[in-house]
Amino acid sequence: MASGNDMKAANETYAGFINMIKYGSIACAVITIFVVGLIVSH
Repeated sequence: MASGNDMKAANETYAGFINMIKYGSIACAVITIFVVGLIVSH
């Protein structure tokens, strides 16, 4: 585990990772809905 001095950097890295996962999941869902809509419309 990170030492006391590294906890701030570790927390920032973790927060960035969680945000990337959150927005990446939303983007994937939007793209999936769009592609399924294209397939169904044909």
